[in-house]
Amino acid sequence: MIEGLILPDVAHPEVAPFWAGCAEGELRVQACGSCGRRRMPPRPMCPYCNSFDTTWDVMSGRARVWSVVIPHPPLLPAYGEQAPYNVVVVELDDHPSIRFVGNVVVDADAALDSIEPHTVEIGDALQVVFSRVADDVWLPRWQPASD
Repeated sequence: MIEGLILPDVAHPEVAPFWAGCAEGELRVQACGSCGRRRMPPRPMCPYCNSFDTTWDVMSGRARVWSVVIPHPPLLPAYGEQAPYNVVVVELDDHPSIRFVGNVVVDADAALDSIEPHTVEIGDALQVVFSRVADDVWLPRWQPASD
């Protein structure tokens, strides 16, 4: 586990199902219980039909690199020892308008610098993995897809 990270409030009612899914190895996306449209980040009301009914869909975890940067210098001291590393925006294969920010790593327990950052390219196929960064926080990260 990395010391000094800014961690999410995994118990906040609007996002607790997402973080519970991560702890269970599932990538969940909020959907409207009325019109069925998916949205991320989670919010209490559907921006399309104004319903307060929500459900959570489990995604396949397959994605593609939509954007990639290499931060110079790292903004948080906790990341300094792992620099340089990649930061990606990925689009989900299941729903390309749903995007996540994360890092491409060789596996769930690998350091952020486990992949040469300049080798990550837009369009690379990825699969989600979950990295335990605190007792109750599992972050989605991405590894190169095996197929």
